[in-house]
Amino acid sequence: MICQTIKAGIECIFMKKSGCTYNGGQCHPIVESCQGCDRIIQFPTGSYCNSYSEPRLKWTNGSCNFATHVKKVQNNTGAVKKLNPLKASKRNSARS
Repeated sequence: MICQTIKAGIECIFMKKSGCTYNGGQCHPIVESCQGCDRIIQFPTGSYCNSYSEPRLKWTNGSCNFATHVKKVQNNTGAVKKLNPLKASKRNSARS
């Protein structure tokens, strides 16, 4: 249904005929960590996430998985993959 409370005019899964069914009866504004994300929508009542109703919870255990402004860091330490010695000896014997 279309939201009638905070995000007026936006399709919302929490909106029912009886009103907003989300925890507290409304969506929560973004937190400081959300600044710069492409999913932020500006409303007269403030800035809200388009993907999640309570952004603060998405940042409690690290970075938000919806965040478009956070780049994931790959761990390229150059570590050599450990080989099973039995399989390695079989590969070498097959090449001979």
